[in-house]
Amino acid sequence: MTASSLPPAASKPHWQWDKILLIIAITAAIQAVILYMMGRVPVCECGTIRFFVNEVNSNENSQQFFDWYTLSHIIHGFIFYGLFWLIAPKAPLHVRLLLALGLEIGWELVENSNFIIERYRANTSSVDYFGDSILNSVFDTLSMVLGFFLAARLPIWVIIVTAVFFEILALIVIRDNLILNVIMLLHPVDFIRQWQSGS
Repeated sequence: MTASSLPPAASKPHWQWDKILLIIAITAAIQAVILYMMGRVPVCECGTIRFFVNEVNSNENSQQFFDWYTLSHIIHGFIFYGLFWLIAPKAPLHVRLLLALGLEIGWELVENSNFIIERYRANTSSVDYFGDSILNSVFDTLSMVLGFFLAARLPIWVIIVTAVFFEILALIVIRDNLILNVIMLLHPVDFIRQWQSGS
């Protein structure tokens, strides 16, 4: 059995921390600059900075370091690690991380475009969504990095169980998760929107 045929956790990726940290720092800075140029606010306009926002229907959601949607971004990391393990199994870990960061940052920029913001407001229960703060968006990306590294270190069954747990937890607590988010963005369903709004 070759190393490339082993599950992700068994492939024992080589950790080149100097390259990894440099990639994370540079890409986070680029993301922050582009978001600023797009008109995103650096931090919550509420005047406070908080570690975690528990209330989804709040003007601080998607504005602080972390919120319930952080779970979805960790799952992004799981998915991206698996994707690049499949399509580029021999690529160094830092190269696969760079590719994953490219996807995540690309999504963060698209998500904070006026088109997607208006689509969220029109087709989901997020009628008060006006985009992420730069702080929140960068930490969404760092949450993806956490998920990527967890997927590189842990057995695949642990990652799958964790992803399912996160999806169920978010569904119960905020009536939303990664799967519903994708559904409502691509093909809105009135029944789901009404359930999410509590109707």
